This record gives sequence, structure tokens and C-alpha cells, in this order.
Amino acid sequence: MKKRTLVLVLMCVAFGGLSPAIAMEKLIFNTGIRDPFTTNKGDGFIDQIIHETFRRIDIDAKLIVYQNSAKALINANNGIDDGAALRIQGLEKKYPNLIRIPEKLMDNEFVAYSMNPPVATNEWSAMAGAKIAYINGWQIFQNNLADHKATTRTKNAQKMFDLLSSGKVDLMLYERWQGLWRAQQLGINIQVSEPPLAKREMFMYLNNKHADLVDKASTALAEMKQDGTYQEIFNRTLGQLRN
Repeated sequence: MKKRTLVLVLMCVAFGGLSPAIAMEKLIFNTGIRDPFTTNKGDGFIDQIIHETFRRIDIDAKLIVYQNSAKALINANNGIDDGAALRIQGLEKKYPNLIRIPEKLMDNEFVAYSMNPPVATNEWSAMAGAKIAYINGWQIFQNNLADHKATTRTKNAQKMFDLLSSGKVDLMLYERWQGLWRAQQLGINIQVSEPPLAKREMFMYLNNKHADLVDKASTALAEMKQDGTYQEIFNRTLGQLRN
């Protein structure tokens, strides 16, 4: 009797009948962006959105971070990682092995921060005459403010915050949630100008070896937005940063 029981248990394990989790497919997405979208604990906004999206289609997905954002895309395109996250539309033109999941992850909002009462930023020209700072290489600012005279381009976000908090610039230009997160970490009370200077839709991409998952993942993410799960994750992550 004991031998028969042992044989049955072994058969269950072999055929995946003992625990569905054992046979759950695993996917690795990469990104070049950290807090508050992804954290060391894996509880950032995009960490949780990706995990829940794929959990709904019986896949264990997680997000890893590259310091070199371009390398991350190369590895996703070559199939070293399974996909890329928090990326703009149109990357498949340069990376032909990537397929975009149609349902967007979120909108990235690019805003102006100040230490004083915010200015209305309905258009780029609203900052005319102001001393501004942004990170060198951020094309969305460079392309729209090429002729802005009083401009300081910095190596990193910390340098921008130093310039703003010391009064050496009037406005600091950055992505909304990364800016609010860093200000919270530094204990700085900054003001966000509205509306955003620009918005960009951000997506997930899968390597084409997972082409069969694209529509399933897109549907699962859309359903999360409809049933309130997406908003719940937002409220306990990015929503906590609103000033």
C-alpha cells in the first residue's frame, strides 16, 4: 500500500498534478528605471502591475533593473530577458524581436518643479525667462527647450535637486513620480506645476518567442483597470507620493 501511494505521488509530481505553482512559467522583464516604479523589495508600482497582470494568466513575472538602459533593450531583443517594461511606443522598429503589448502600463508625465508657488505650464513657453535645470540627455526637454537661454543640464537628479533647493534655478524639469519620490526621500517640499509639459504612453514588450502571450497579457491588464485592481495598486504606491 505504501509503495502504491509513493508511485501515485511521484506521478502527480511528474505530471504537474501536485501543485500548479511548480509548473508555472516564469518571465523576466527588464527596465532602466528605479524607484518608485520598481524597488529592491519588488513592491514598486510597475513591479506589482506586471506581477498581477501575468499572475492572471498563470505566469510568474518579475522585473529587474539595468543601470544601462540601452543594454536592457538589447538583452530583451536577443531573448536573454523575456521582455522590457516602461518603454515608449515604436521600439519594434529598432528592436524587431520585441512585440508591444497593446494595453499601456501608464502615462509618464514630465513636469516642472519649484520651491515657490507653481506656475501654470500650459505650454513650454510658460517658462520663458526662468532659470531651469534638467538631466542631460533627456530628449523631451532638450528638443522642446533648445533655445532656452538660462538652462543648466546636470549629470543626475540629485544635482538638479541641489540646484533647486539652493535657489540657483527656478524650475527643475523631471518625470512626475520620480521627482515626488526623491523629494520625499530628501525631505524637500517641492511644488508641481500643472498641467504636465508633456505625456508619453509607456508599454511592456515581449520577446517574440512569447508572441502567444501578447493578447492575453493585454486583456489581463485591461481587466485590472476595469475591476479596480490597477487603481488599488496605484493608491498604495504612487498615490502615496501626491503632495
